[in-house]
Amino acid sequence: MSEIINSQRGNIVKAGPEPNVVGSSGLARVTGHAMLVAAVAAIGGFLFGFDTAVINGAVNSIQSVYHVGNVVLGLAVSSALIGSAVGALGAGWLADRYGRIAVMVVAATLFLVQSFGAGFAATIVDLSVWRFIGGIAVGAASVIAPAYIAESSPAQLRGRLGSFQQLAIVLGIFVAALSDFVIAAVAGGANQPWLFGIPAWRWMFIVEAIPALVYLIGALRIPESPRYLVAHGLMAEARRVLAAIVGEAGAARRAAEIRRTVSTEHKSRYRDLRGKFGLLPIVWIGIGLSVLQQFVGINVIFYYSSVLWQAVGFTQQQSLTITVITNLTNVVTTLVAIASIDRFGRKPLLLIGSVGMFVTLAAMAIVFGTAPVMAGKPVLTGLAAPLALVAANAYVFFFGMSWGPAVWVLLGEIFPNRIRAAALGLAAAMQWIANFAISATFPSLASVGLFYAYGIYAIAALVSFFFVVRLIRETRGRELESISEQQESLPVAS
Repeated sequence: MSEIINSQRGNIVKAGPEPNVVGSSGLARVTGHAMLVAAVAAIGGFLFGFDTAVINGAVNSIQSVYHVGNVVLGLAVSSALIGSAVGALGAGWLADRYGRIAVMVVAATLFLVQSFGAGFAATIVDLSVWRFIGGIAVGAASVIAPAYIAESSPAQLRGRLGSFQQLAIVLGIFVAALSDFVIAAVAGGANQPWLFGIPAWRWMFIVEAIPALVYLIGALRIPESPRYLVAHGLMAEARRVLAAIVGEAGAARRAAEIRRTVSTEHKSRYRDLRGKFGLLPIVWIGIGLSVLQQFVGINVIFYYSSVLWQAVGFTQQQSLTITVITNLTNVVTTLVAIASIDRFGRKPLLLIGSVGMFVTLAAMAIVFGTAPVMAGKPVLTGLAAPLALVAANAYVFFFGMSWGPAVWVLLGEIFPNRIRAAALGLAAAMQWIANFAISATFPSLASVGLFYAYGIYAIAALVSFFFVVRLIRETRGRELESISEQQESLPVAS
């Protein structure tokens, strides 16, 4: 493996083995090195999913140990999401100034530290602070991974490699659910003592240190983004990194294209996002994608599913089992999306997903709304229980094959090069704020009635369909420079 010496920063950048030659048939054969680079960057997505979902198995224990009500519980669960918004807003600027790899290293370190902080939290405030710190890392990872992968991938496979981010997120969510299930099962319950006498629910947070350490080591071994290298005048290094990604024949051409666009730009700044209606139209489109991805309520399933299923009559162990099955469904459907996103495109998948989510969310709203109520909670009897389970998993299927991966891919592609870092940071921050709004309000909204909660999410799914029809332009198979030039000349998609 050859090494590139970054003379300005004194870092060693691994460029990987000699690349495969990219054919001219239109379907590039990406090297194992390029896939490895994308996979390492996407470990941030794994931690993103793990960190946000691991609290699912600990929610009841947190409420009982700290003696808090629904409002405080919702804020504690959602505190990581506020941190995520902060991390997302700052990550783009830091990535442009210090490099994509530097941001990954900082995020990995924060993930590592907060896993122990949350695991040994003494009070609900203490837990919330550590979750907030972990959220900063999640926000940074949510921005840097799609940007880095988009900048380091050949156009023909950028959708698939960009989908690594969502695959990593859902794997993180699945592993968190499986980890919670195993720890609780071995300990005999989430509140029961486990290793070294530490309660099982605390171990649910502590085990996050393992993937955090893997991310830290991996981030120190992958090359810097070629776009960042070109922007800092390191053309030779950029060409060698590109050679490991697109082949020797295309490396010089791609480096020249990047230099041509970089030469007309300045550092991405938030003030550059301003337009006629407060922000540029393409920035509003990115924000719309981000907000709608959360307003369909997907993270209610991942944060509260074990509590939800217990509330309608299932045992704790049954609820955790259902959660594992749901998350496995999400993983499988994301694999379907990876296989199809570069074949069918981003827009068709989004439209199919919107229709499917609307139907399944409406079905869940009807099931919960018509269920008999006992002690203030709906009770699923007869066919209602299996129907709710089928609808919930079908909903996850439609989200996982569409709005889950496609939104992250589009956010890495649709913004003009000159504003990508800042625009992606703002869109990701708004996604986390929307996530917080949905997650923090669900306990209180559910206490009023699950019909209203899932009814609101169904309406959001319906809105998402028309949003995509009107505003989303297909980006499949095109270089970032080509997309950027089109967005500059045609600010509103048709």
